[in-house]
Order: sequence, then structure tokens, then C-alpha cells
Amino acid sequence: MEPVLPTLDSDEFAWGADLFNHGYYWEAHEAWEGIWHVAERGTALRTLLKGLILLSAAGVKTREGKRAPALRHAGRAAGLFRQLSKIPHDAFSQALGMSLTTLADKAEASARAAPVLRMTTPGQPEPVYDFILGDPLSFAP
Repeated sequence: MEPVLPTLDSDEFAWGADLFNHGYYWEAHEAWEGIWHVAERGTALRTLLKGLILLSAAGVKTREGKRAPALRHAGRAAGLFRQLSKIPHDAFSQALGMSLTTLADKAEASARAAPVLRMTTPGQPEPVYDFILGDPLSFAP
């Protein structure tokens, strides 16, 4: 088994984004948590991963109808994204397909609004966010 690499271009990061985009928030959380554990403490990457983990947790809570925890997690994620946005992180914006400020805004707006549920194939989760992470051209629903 190959070690988990704490980078934005790792398979684990891409896997987490793909899971998130398809509504598998708990699984995305788990994928990103593996990278978070090996990322150096105090780094911007570790802060970004913590924000993505919290955003995933907000998705889980939204789907469960637990509004207060969803708002709390989304707010904490947005705070981390805004903290990171004060320093240029072009690689983060490229990997996420949007700026950190935009992601923070979307995280808060999504948690406040009613979930945007889309028709899915039976047995697949219903995404609650109206945005995707990464390159929209590479996303296949």
C-alpha cells in the first residue's frame, strides 16, 4: 500500500472531491481526513483540509435535517476558507474550481438555504449543495 501524500494533486484529494460532488459527504470526509492526518501541522493545506472536512460534515447534517449543526459546521468551514483567502493560494483555487472566498460564501449560503435535492438513481445519495469542487468539465453526474 502506497503512503498517503499530503498534496492537492494526490489521488486521495481527487477521490474526496469526487465523493463530495456526488453527495457522498461522509466518505469525502474520510478521504480528506487521511490527508489531513499526514499534512504538516500549521500549514495552509491542513487548514484547507479541515475546512473541507467541516463542509462535508455540514452536508451530512443538512441531509439529516439537523439545521443547527449544519450551520455550525458550514460556518466554521467558511471561517477557515476566509482565513486562507487572506494569503494568495492559487493552487487551492485551481484545485477547488473557485476562490476560497467564493467557497466560503457558498458554504454559508447553502447551509442557510433549504437543501437542493436532485433526482438520483435509487441507492445513491442526494447531493445537498448546488456547486461542485474542481473542474466542472471533468464532473460526470
